[in-house]
Amino acid sequence: MTNKVKIGVIGTGHMGQYHVNVAKTLSDAELIGIYDSDSERASQMAEKHKTSAFSTVDDLIKHTDSVIIAVPTFLHHEIGKKALLAGKHVLVEKPIAETLEQAKELVDLASKNNLVLQVGHVERFNGAVLELGKIVTEPLLIESRRLAPFNPRIKDVGVVLDMMIHDIDIVLNLVKSPVKYLSAVGTKVVSAHEDIASVVLHFENGAIANISASRNTQAKIRTLNITQKDVYITLDFSDQEIELHRQATSDILLRTGEIKYRQESIVEKIFVHKDNPLKQEHEHFVKCILKETEPLVDGRSDIQTLEIAYRILKEIHKN
Repeated sequence: MTNKVKIGVIGTGHMGQYHVNVAKTLSDAELIGIYDSDSERASQMAEKHKTSAFSTVDDLIKHTDSVIIAVPTFLHHEIGKKALLAGKHVLVEKPIAETLEQAKELVDLASKNNLVLQVGHVERFNGAVLELGKIVTEPLLIESRRLAPFNPRIKDVGVVLDMMIHDIDIVLNLVKSPVKYLSAVGTKVVSAHEDIASVVLHFENGAIANISASRNTQAKIRTLNITQKDVYITLDFSDQEIELHRQATSDILLRTGEIKYRQESIVEKIFVHKDNPLKQEHEHFVKCILKETEPLVDGRSDIQTLEIAYRILKEIHKN
C-alpha cells in the first residue's frame, strides 16, 4: 500500500471527537470523513475539522480502508462486523463487544480475512506502560487503583467495562498466566450499573493482583504498584512516570564527629518518552495496516480480557 491509509470515524461523541482530532494529524493516513447518528453534530464536527460528514455508515465504510468505531458498546459488533465483511481494517473502542460470542466472531472474521482488528485499550500506549513491559519479569503482587469523578456521558456500562478493563488488560499482559480464581465486590452509587468495584485475581503461577476502580471519587487517581523479589515498581498513569525501589543497606561514616547515615534503599526514576497515548494508538494501527509492525496485543488476548471482565461482573452481581 503506497498511498495514505484512508480512515473514517464512526461516532463523534465524548471519545469519538478525540479520535477525529487525532486522525487528522497522522502522517501516513488521511481522514476521509465521519458519521454520527446525530446529523447536526456530524455536520458541526465535519466543518470544524475540515472533513466530510457521511449520511450513512455504509457510505463511509465504502470510501475508506479502515474505520475507527467509537459508538455505544451495543453497536460495536454490528458495525465492526459490517466493516470487516467489507474488507476494512477496524479500530474499535473497548470493550470489543457486548458478549464473548460477539467478540470471538469479530476476531475470527478479522483473522480469516487478514485484516487488522485493534481494540482501543489506549493505556497500552501510555509511555510508562510501554516501558513497564521491559521491566516487569516475575510480578508477585500487583496493586492497581483507577479512581475518578462520575462522567454522566457513560450510561451503557458500569465501572468494570468503562474503567477497570484497562487495568485487567495490563495486568493479564504483565502476569502472562491463567487466572486460577477471582473474588469481586461492587456497588451502585449514581447509575444503574456498578460504580465502585474491587477485585482480587489469583493466578496459576502464584501472582496476586488487587484491582480497585471507582467513578464516584472526587479526585483522579491512576496508579499501578508491582512487587517483585528484587524491586518494587510504582507507576503513575497521569504523569507517565515510573520509579524503581531497591533495597540497598550501607552504613557510611565520613570522619569522627561528622554525620553517620544509613542508606536503606535506592530509588531509580526511569526515563519515559511522553507522548499522546491516543496518537500512539492511531499510529500503531496505521503501521499494522501498512505491515510495518506486528499488533501489540492480539485478538485472543482481547477476548481473554473481556472474559475476565465478565467473570468479575458475574461475581459482583452474585454478591
